[in-house]
Amino acid sequence: MKKIYYLWMSALLSALTFISCDGFLDMQPGNSGNAEGAIVTAADAQVAINGVMSAMTSSSYYGRNLFMYGDAKGGDLTIYSAGRGLDAFYTFNHTPNSGSYSGFWSRGYYCILQVNSLLNNIKKQEEEGSIEDFTSAKGQALTLRALFYFDLVRLYGLPYNYNKTSYGVPNITEPLTIEAQPTRATVEENYRQILQDLSDGATFLSESKSRQNGYVGYYANIALQARVKLYMEDYDGALSAAKEIIESGEYSLYKPEEWVTSWSKQFGSESIFELGITTEESDLGTSSLGFYLMRYKQVKNAMGWFLASDYYLNRLGEDEKDVRWGIMDNDEYWVDNKVERKGACYKYMGGTSLPGDGKATNTAVNIKIIRLSELYLIAAEAALHSTKPDAGAAVAAGYLNEIRKRALQLEPATATTITDDMILDERSKELFGEGQRFFDMLRMNKTIEFNDDFQDVPVSHREKTIDRTYGKIVLPISQDEINANPALKSQQNEGYK
Repeated sequence: MKKIYYLWMSALLSALTFISCDGFLDMQPGNSGNAEGAIVTAADAQVAINGVMSAMTSSSYYGRNLFMYGDAKGGDLTIYSAGRGLDAFYTFNHTPNSGSYSGFWSRGYYCILQVNSLLNNIKKQEEEGSIEDFTSAKGQALTLRALFYFDLVRLYGLPYNYNKTSYGVPNITEPLTIEAQPTRATVEENYRQILQDLSDGATFLSESKSRQNGYVGYYANIALQARVKLYMEDYDGALSAAKEIIESGEYSLYKPEEWVTSWSKQFGSESIFELGITTEESDLGTSSLGFYLMRYKQVKNAMGWFLASDYYLNRLGEDEKDVRWGIMDNDEYWVDNKVERKGACYKYMGGTSLPGDGKATNTAVNIKIIRLSELYLIAAEAALHSTKPDAGAAVAAGYLNEIRKRALQLEPATATTITDDMILDERSKELFGEGQRFFDMLRMNKTIEFNDDFQDVPVSHREKTIDRTYGKIVLPISQDEINANPALKSQQNEGYK
């Protein structure tokens, strides 16, 4: 995979040139001119990790596309007009040569190979007798690598509980040689590597369990374990991980009246892991996530790319006073037809008045990757299916009701009324715009219906409804990647052969 190899060659040097995010260490490496000797001190290692996290804020990854992908393909977003950008996320118009969105693959492996270089350099320093304490750096790096592989295997591999023996992505945990042509591992092998990295990472990070704003701390690792184990239907493991965070006392849920304004704050009481976005380095401006979800022409160059679907709005509308309406506002349909339709989302502009989150520009809003509310929802689903004696439907309802308090007119769930669908609906309402819906629908084996009748946009690359048997629920391996590594040619995803 020569393309990935070349990325590795420049990975660490590139990482060291990134400007660190707010709250991050901003230190120069001991020897930034030589990748093999760049990591000498623990401070050097932290600079490299900061660079990895800065790379994650690319528009091809957490800066925009991953979250847009999850909600557009999951049916919670729709498009009002074609040709504005990222249409293929909604229409599924992907081929190996066009619309492959290979940035997911290249950016994911770019980050992985930076981590691999970092870990390799730390190992050399330790073998040479360094007295530096690299414990935290190793824990952060392993946790991040697990996250990158989790994202990649969801994008390119079938759901674990659907076909774990199918192709995932190449497992690369060491720097590559120029001759290397790694092939795809299975989904199960990817998940095994993810769990190993998380387990090892947690051990290193457990020395300090306090909150780590702007860093990958112990609880970010445990939260990711809960998410991964839920996808694997390891309900006992997911519940244990979620409970550890909920009961730690390090984080607290927002009161209903606090929820809307929480989006205008950095590192709030629910934030377990968020990426710092700076105005100088990672602010994507008119290409940002917030800009893609705001109303058409509300400000100059705003195109109203994606809107909430009718299905999502109906779900949220189960309670007209649900506090989560507070980050929604009128969209392009309202502009054209003067009929109120609150389909524009302002989570990533800090709120409907566009306050941002305290920086010079209102598009430089931190990306919240894992929040406490998700852990309550994981705990609810896991408790409903867990075999643990401290689980069950009543326990599940208790966790779910903590989030349903954001819609006070809804009847609380009980042991007799709680269902998977109720939890799934609450995940949609709470995590809207955070890229979870598509993957939730796939792992839960649900049919996804698209709001194609909302607008006059021809969709010829999929039906109005799909399920996980549809051949294009995963992305194609791009032809450029196959050209660089012919070993992947025979391993192209079935829907693209």
